[in-house]
Amino acid sequence: MTLSVFNQGFFRSRIGIITLLIVLVVIIVLVWRGFFAGGDTNVIYTTEPVTRGDIENLVTATGTLQPQDYVDVGAQVSGQLKKLHVEVGSEVKAGDLLADIDATVFAAKVDATRAQLRNQQAQLLEREAQLALMEINYRRQKNLMLEDATTTEAVETAEANLKSAQAQLKSLQAQIQQIESTLRVEAANLDYARIYAPIDGTVVSITSRQGQTLNTNQMAPTIMRIADLSTMTVQTQVSEADIGKLRLQMPVYFTTLGSQGRRWYSKINRIQPTPEILNNVILYNALFDVPNESRVLMTQMSTQVFFIESQAKDVLLVPMSAVSFAPLRGERPMGERPQGERTNAPQPTAEQRTERKKRRDEMKESGDSSALRPRPAVVKVMQDNGDIEERKVLVGVTNRVQAQIIEGLKEGENVVSGSTKPNQAKVAPAGGFGGPGMGRR
Repeated sequence: MTLSVFNQGFFRSRIGIITLLIVLVVIIVLVWRGFFAGGDTNVIYTTEPVTRGDIENLVTATGTLQPQDYVDVGAQVSGQLKKLHVEVGSEVKAGDLLADIDATVFAAKVDATRAQLRNQQAQLLEREAQLALMEINYRRQKNLMLEDATTTEAVETAEANLKSAQAQLKSLQAQIQQIESTLRVEAANLDYARIYAPIDGTVVSITSRQGQTLNTNQMAPTIMRIADLSTMTVQTQVSEADIGKLRLQMPVYFTTLGSQGRRWYSKINRIQPTPEILNNVILYNALFDVPNESRVLMTQMSTQVFFIESQAKDVLLVPMSAVSFAPLRGERPMGERPQGERTNAPQPTAEQRTERKKRRDEMKESGDSSALRPRPAVVKVMQDNGDIEERKVLVGVTNRVQAQIIEGLKEGENVVSGSTKPNQAKVAPAGGFGGPGMGRR
């Protein structure tokens, strides 16, 4: 009986040891999977080929369209607006009749002034005749005085009458000049009753109605606006954070809501120094003109404006997610390497240096100064055998999506734009590879 109890205890202890060993093995397996399997260095890289195309670095803003040249046509005389000869949308030439103001009063004043002028001119003839008579009498008295046939008093009287006639004639001539001036004013007012177009253009608005009484004594009433729609001005409001990036003659293009992607190109010709403050936001006005011969662009249209800060055409492009501006591991920052140190990037040939100089000269002529300062950077290139090579490059124009490669890569090479580990989400390459993830899997 004692032996049986001993055998049972021994059997139970062996089962416990086996169970403990199994538990330890399971723990070891879990730990191994957690630490070793989780640290698997196998990485799946996402690559993009080096392509050739155009790139632009843009400053965006919104704006509105206004006519470059317009005139508010008003009335210079008071009266009833008798007739409008145009309507909104009418095309007019300089000198075309636009409107008539009732001219009854002005015509009557002109007639009265002309009659007064004729009266004064008749009096002038009378004064001239009297003056001629006084001159004859004065000469007669002087001749008689030479023969002692008259008195000194008679000669003096004749001389005084002559001077009086001369003065009266000059006074009447001055009155006639005054009346003639008044007549010119009255005639001008009569002409102002007929309103003519001051410029060639289009009637874009009419603010006065036919039959309305216009009073110029209180204000200068505006009847209509004529605008030259052949050239439009885009007034763009740019934030204070971006206004420093703009410069005169910078290329720019814009689109409208209904243009279906059509672009209108121009160059900045005015940047107003005084800002506008809207809801505590400081905005500066940048303006440029654009031809509008087809009259597609209209007043007050909203525009989406793109100022081209820098651009490059027919160049090598890579995604921004593939570019790192950090130095290679274990190396000095680019530009500070010891003399004679070799890099993975091929050295430019004489033809490449000539082409680079030509490209920079073209950029200078176009005013694109921001693209003349290439920046060193690093990209990871996947070789044909699957190896990853870190390579130094020179980067030109960049935006949020792409970067121009000036040196260091060839068209068709595959650059690493991202990487993933098994059962993990895609991540950007280490070492500062940032920007929008635009790579293709």
